[in-house]
Amino acid sequence: MTDVIRKNPRELRILRNRLHPLHEQMLAATMGADVEVRGPSGLLRKNPHAAGFIGPNGIKRIDRSGGQAGALGGRQTAVASQGMPLRQIDNPDTWIVVVPDVPNGELSAHDRDVLGQARLLADQAGSATAVLTLVFGEALKPGLFDGESPALGLAGADRVIHFSGSHYDGYNPEQVLAALAAVDNEYTPMHWLFPDTPLSGSDRLLRLAAKLGERPATRVWQVKDQQVISRGGSERTDITRALPRMLGLMAECAMPVDDERFEASLLPTPSVETLDVSVQDAGRVAVDPSQISLAEAAFVLSAGNGVHDWAQFHAVAAKLGATEGGSRVAVDNGHLPRHRQVGA
Repeated sequence: MTDVIRKNPRELRILRNRLHPLHEQMLAATMGADVEVRGPSGLLRKNPHAAGFIGPNGIKRIDRSGGQAGALGGRQTAVASQGMPLRQIDNPDTWIVVVPDVPNGELSAHDRDVLGQARLLADQAGSATAVLTLVFGEALKPGLFDGESPALGLAGADRVIHFSGSHYDGYNPEQVLAALAAVDNEYTPMHWLFPDTPLSGSDRLLRLAAKLGERPATRVWQVKDQQVISRGGSERTDITRALPRMLGLMAECAMPVDDERFEASLLPTPSVETLDVSVQDAGRVAVDPSQISLAEAAFVLSAGNGVHDWAQFHAVAAKLGATEGGSRVAVDNGHLPRHRQVGA
């Protein structure tokens, strides 16, 4: 019976009561607890039960965006970041450049994994190697690279270059390519890192590699001992090759940074001519949310066994512009097709 884990009722009461004098101390100790868990690729992953904060009603809340909008979440994020050591690189002589997707103007989990891999490569290269992150356009969320605890700094970026202007918004591959080439010419990075995604990462990587005449490594899921391992056809085989200068990285390629914070200070933007481009972004195409797969949907409205008025559920999903999903029980009962099942 010594192996049985027992809850501490006093600790639970303190965590529920934000006015208790020991609440902050107990909360920090609880959130700092971590359990070593390995994902399917063998990489260490965070314990999801150790993430989040206790809300005003005593219920634990989880904010995966890295910046809770509410007052409580903002306070908890600020407290957590203030407790992290700040690592500074005053005069970098070597650069590792990361070009995140930044969907909807904020870092995705995939972007954070790529920045985590950049930090590993920078640490291996030496103390004077810095991670330089490039962001484009005007549609960026506040706090990405400004404020006391910028999201890019918490994710591992030492320096940031922001290519501003509406000509960088949307899909503008020629203008972005010109900016990437200018950075390569001015900084001569040791490595270029992109998230291997259809959103923009793969397109930018392949265009830059073709312009510079280099052979990149794509679908990389592990970087180790100056070698990379990439997923082969149908993800059933692995391809090992020497570490190249340009990498397209898959999700879970590395652990995101969570124990240090970095400066994320702005660098001057290299001079880039505004091009008379041949490819123009005509804007978003209206898509029926019911035709989007769950893996690609930005907003899913999921129903369970408690839903009885399915006509109303469909009407609500249509009104919200959401992709429909459902639990296994709802699917088994025939209320939704099998490809709309959420979870196992």
